[in-house]
Amino acid sequence: MKSFPFLRRNIARPTFSKPQSQFTTLTHSSSHNLEMDSIQSISANPFFYLLRLCRTLSSLRKIHALLIVSGESHDPLLKTKLVGSYGLFGHIKNARQVFDEIPNPDIVSCKIMIRWYFMNNLYEDIIGFYKFMRMRFLVHDNMVFSIVLKACTELRDFGEGRKLHGHIVQIGNPDSFVLTGLVDMYAKCGEINTARKVFERIWDRNVVCWTSMIVGYVQNNCPKEGLLLYNRMRGCTVEGNAYTLVSIISACAKLAALHQGRWVHGIVIKNGIEVNSHFFASIVDMYIKCGAVNDARSIFDEFHIIDLVSWTAMIVGYTQGGFVEEALLLFTDEKWQNVYPSSVTLASVLSACARSGNYYMGSLVHSLGIKLGQDDANVMNALVDMYAKCRKIETAVFLFDSMSEKDVVGWNSIISGHYQNGYPYEALRSFKRMRLDYFRPDPTTVVAVLSACACLGDIRLGCSVHAYSIRQGFSVLGNVYIGTAVLSLYTKCGDAISARKVFNEMSERNTATWSAIIGGYSKQGDSNECLRLFDSMIKENIGPTDIIFTTILSACSHTGMITEGWRYFDKMCREYDFVPSMRHYVCMVDLLARSGSLEEASEFIEKMSIQPDCAVLGSFLHGCSVYSRFDLGDKIVRKMLELHPDDAEYYVLMANYNASIGRWGQAGELRDLMKKQGLKKQTGFSQVVESCA
Repeated sequence: MKSFPFLRRNIARPTFSKPQSQFTTLTHSSSHNLEMDSIQSISANPFFYLLRLCRTLSSLRKIHALLIVSGESHDPLLKTKLVGSYGLFGHIKNARQVFDEIPNPDIVSCKIMIRWYFMNNLYEDIIGFYKFMRMRFLVHDNMVFSIVLKACTELRDFGEGRKLHGHIVQIGNPDSFVLTGLVDMYAKCGEINTARKVFERIWDRNVVCWTSMIVGYVQNNCPKEGLLLYNRMRGCTVEGNAYTLVSIISACAKLAALHQGRWVHGIVIKNGIEVNSHFFASIVDMYIKCGAVNDARSIFDEFHIIDLVSWTAMIVGYTQGGFVEEALLLFTDEKWQNVYPSSVTLASVLSACARSGNYYMGSLVHSLGIKLGQDDANVMNALVDMYAKCRKIETAVFLFDSMSEKDVVGWNSIISGHYQNGYPYEALRSFKRMRLDYFRPDPTTVVAVLSACACLGDIRLGCSVHAYSIRQGFSVLGNVYIGTAVLSLYTKCGDAISARKVFNEMSERNTATWSAIIGGYSKQGDSNECLRLFDSMIKENIGPTDIIFTTILSACSHTGMITEGWRYFDKMCREYDFVPSMRHYVCMVDLLARSGSLEEASEFIEKMSIQPDCAVLGSFLHGCSVYSRFDLGDKIVRKMLELHPDDAEYYVLMANYNASIGRWGQAGELRDLMKKQGLKKQTGFSQVVESCA
């Protein structure tokens, strides 16, 4: 058995240092100046000197106790210095207790207190403290505004941010830091148009201001606007920094704009900008999403830092790009055996196992996750999805039921897993359980449930789910996947009128949408409409798939359109460079055999690039029996006996052919020969649909 070195990992967890914020530098310098001014404004006091020399928390508390005993603790300046000292040691609670003892705190003490709230990421306390400051005096300090704006941004508190904006306008004269903070706050709260209005009113824009607006566009799914703004920034002779370029590379990834992405990568190299692991991850992601996988791997192999972030970035990129085998090979590479995988790494590898159906590797990764204690929601949901897609639905259900905290992603995996494994009623029951547990479905849930209804052919139940999705705000107009699922439901249930109505209402259509509507008309026997829809699809610059060509050829077959069938088969091979699959060959042989062109069909079979299967030969033999071309049929039967002497499927096909033309004796001989050789026909089964409770 192959050994996997990644299972032997036993190393310490890595630590990452948080990059210093621009506000940190601002508050450090401002607060330091304030403290120095306070010290210089009073007569020499030994306690100020002692507090400045203090290096440990225990010594600070001793000095504090000495202040109380000596009666000096009532001095507001000393208390302000104590607030800063406690904040320096990270004891914000003690700092606030001392602050509350100041009889009439001024702006200096308030700025020191709010600074330490910010340094410890206590954003809710910042907003509460700012309200306290507003109640005591008129705040007109840009440093305070910048800190409070940052708190609103981190909390995504649009309401408080808008109130603060009104206060800033009322006070007037905001500096560039405050205005940039407003742009960042509105952008991160999803108010990108308001952010742009504030941005356009800033006349002295620096690189931080430009970057905040560009990042806002990219994060709000407006990558094209982000690229245009970056070009405008360069036209204003402002060079972007690392944060700017990371955002632009992300925009190129979203747009699959490889040319622009290479150009930005060139700027990074030309300007000598230092590329850390996170920056590198963005570059790799861009190349993979643009389809340049080999370039991404070359850059990855040349990267001098071997760490978790770069390794995970490449694995995630491979998985999302559909290169699952490459993702699994990279994960098992011995070069990376000393890198500790994160939950993101494991979830991505499990997703690759799910896509490839690699149950063995998935179970090994599951074991590794248990060993490393990686059992967060992302990993558990990925495990459920992996086992479901690997046809181990019982294991998926067991893991899902054992999860203490379920989320919508997990419910979606278990619902989809049930219907994909042939248990549509279990999918509907899981959906019912999900609603009883007060989880609000998302569009993925609706698509899975509609697919289960389509599997059952239950149009009544499907219509009720469609109505439910509309009540939840998921319409076919706003989501192409829901629209396609509803369309597929109606086509599979034979309601072509409703299907066409949904199709016409959809503002966006993808390949799956066109495939569903063409397939619906094919089942209705309307081959002319199938061909018209195909031509309309091409005019909308949507490329056909092999499934769509199969549907078109099948429609031509069932209506005897030989000329059109040959035309679309040639179009598939020559214009779109598709290699015909067995499905395409079956449709073409069936088309020729149905129309009586058996000589042409026989010649077509001889020229096939792959060995014909039972479906191809069965279609041909059926045509031979219908048109009494027993000579051609017997020739195929003899060839099948030579090529497949031990395959029960072919014996059944030959026996049925002989029975259909009245050769009962030969049919019986073939079945007796099957028994002597111990060949058994594979048993078929039917699904019995019960009423849904």
